[in-house]
Amino acid sequence: MFDGRFRTPVEKAVKPLGVALRRTGLSPDHLTVIGLLVAVGAAFAIGAGKLQLGLLLVVLAALPDLLDGALAKASGVASQRGAFFDSVMDRVTDAVLFGGVAWYFASTETEHMALLPFAVMAVSSLISYERAKAESLGLSAKGGLMERAERIILLCIGLLFDGILVPVMWIMLVLTVLTAVQRFIKVWAQAALAPAMEVKRDARRSRRASRRAAFSARAARSRPRQ
Repeated sequence: MFDGRFRTPVEKAVKPLGVALRRTGLSPDHLTVIGLLVAVGAAFAIGAGKLQLGLLLVVLAALPDLLDGALAKASGVASQRGAFFDSVMDRVTDAVLFGGVAWYFASTETEHMALLPFAVMAVSSLISYERAKAESLGLSAKGGLMERAERIILLCIGLLFDGILVPVMWIMLVLTVLTAVQRFIKVWAQAALAPAMEVKRDARRSRRASRRAAFSARAARSRPRQ
């Protein structure tokens, strides 16, 4: 949701920062790795029960992820390899952070409650897979109530106030499941229309080919014979 509405304004806002970071000699991959390392520190802080410190580190871990794209564009090194690396590291970062939450729940709640963040992570992976599979088929699965940005924001809210992390995680799970259902329905509807659209495209191609053939034939007849 935030990704679709705010991506363009955010990219414009951080563009000058990307230009400034280019002078430091850092690469976008460096920022991605730094963000992952900070996220590991956040997971350990959360697992140890230092939720406010964990919150600070989660925010700091999100900054490199926000800036690596701007740096790539400013440096002229944006590539499919970089996009792939960034996307994979995002999934690793999510797993690390929710692992820290699971550790915290196992220590302070019950062992079964530790399954809650793993359930969120499992459904989040399904959301990512739905988008990847849809795009490989030429369809779109973007959007939904609880994309990655919303999950990080909701996690930060849960870490900010004592005693609300458990209900926040339940809310996140429900909204994440709804997002997975939203994307499934969206792709299912597009896939149902795809055969009809393909027939129309084939018909247009056939008409264009017929017109080209007719034009070529008329041109051949109009040429003077030797």
